[in-house]
Amino acid sequence: MSEGEELTVGQLARRSGTSVSALHFYERQRLISSRRTPGNQRRYHRDTLRRVALIRIAQRVGIPLMEIRAALERLPEGRVPNRRDWKRMSQGWQDELSERIRLLVHLRDSFANCVGCGCLSMSHCSLANPDDRLGVSGSGPRVLLPGGTEPGEG
Repeated sequence: MSEGEELTVGQLARRSGTSVSALHFYERQRLISSRRTPGNQRRYHRDTLRRVALIRIAQRVGIPLMEIRAALERLPEGRVPNRRDWKRMSQGWQDELSERIRLLVHLRDSFANCVGCGCLSMSHCSLANPDDRLGVSGSGPRVLLPGGTEPGEG
């Protein structure tokens, strides 16, 4: 590979809008790779720009890095993700994203009720959980968990 096809870590950071420390982290997490020059400097293939863009987009919508890495590892060795790869990856994440959206909408719509009175106690909140009726269902945010019950349904 010629030097014209490679980027330094600084060039990759500027072109991708990602910090150098984040790129080093991605490399430690085996999301991207580089080669070392005789002077021990990192060199990235230009295709790494597309891979970093995919990682950042997936992270931005809340996909954990472990899942991103697993999806990237399913690509043939060294292949840059293309449109078909992105479509397959994003379809695999659709159910998770839909559930996350459902939870966020629910939280957004009921957030004012949760903290509106100022008590900040889910076990004693007379609005969201009168008499701690949801406590019998188990620990955690019962209303927000999949299959959770709305206050007053119990």
